[in-house]
Amino acid sequence: MNLIQYIIVCPLVFMGGFVDAVAGGGGLISLPAYLIAGVPVHMAIGTNKLSSGMGTSLATFRYARNGYIDWKRGGWCLVCALIGANIGAHMTLLVPEDIFKIVMLVILPMTVFYVLRKKAFDSDKAPFSARKTTVIAMGAALVIGMYDGFYGPGTGTFLILLLTGAARMKLSEANGITKVINLTTNLTSLCVFILNGKVIFLLGFIAGLFGIAGNYLGSKCFDKGGSKVVKPLMLTVLVIFLIKIIYEMGV
Repeated sequence: MNLIQYIIVCPLVFMGGFVDAVAGGGGLISLPAYLIAGVPVHMAIGTNKLSSGMGTSLATFRYARNGYIDWKRGGWCLVCALIGANIGAHMTLLVPEDIFKIVMLVILPMTVFYVLRKKAFDSDKAPFSARKTTVIAMGAALVIGMYDGFYGPGTGTFLILLLTGAARMKLSEANGITKVINLTTNLTSLCVFILNGKVIFLLGFIAGLFGIAGNYLGSKCFDKGGSKVVKPLMLTVLVIFLIKIIYEMGV
């Protein structure tokens, strides 16, 4: 690693943490940050799991300490998330880097479009039975777990949308379950990438500290109109990232 890569990655991961705290979807900035800095695709995904996992761990701890997590339901979701993330991470390692860049050119614009158009999360429909809610939540954990293991950006947003919309959970409960699932998928896929030598530990750790700082500042700025800068920041980084990939592919 060289100094230039740190100079590129750390501020963008800070920005991703800020965006994540204000509106979600910070991974749409943090993963491209590594790729813009020239980190190989699989190494970028693995290292991003380390830096994002640091912030997710802190957030999950805070939710658990404040009693916002239903561990009975969350435990079942945790198991499904673990299985899904393990499958997704191994699938990623099987895809050649050039093919994966093409995949990202398709997935990333679709993901950011979906995240930026997300509506209010609270469901106005009558809740399901406890068993039906748990089964749907487990299915969401398995599917989104595979997505997070394979790629990742937007995972938290997709989970909340599914848990409030499909499983009809209240937003407060969905947030807690989302943290459990997201942390599980992050750490599971991180272990897969570590075992396959696809993590740059020093860069990931330092970037993770920047991400935590960005998340802290974003939470402070939320009530002061900070959300107004989210879309321009996110779109700017994504445009730079897409131009870089297209240039490298000679399209």
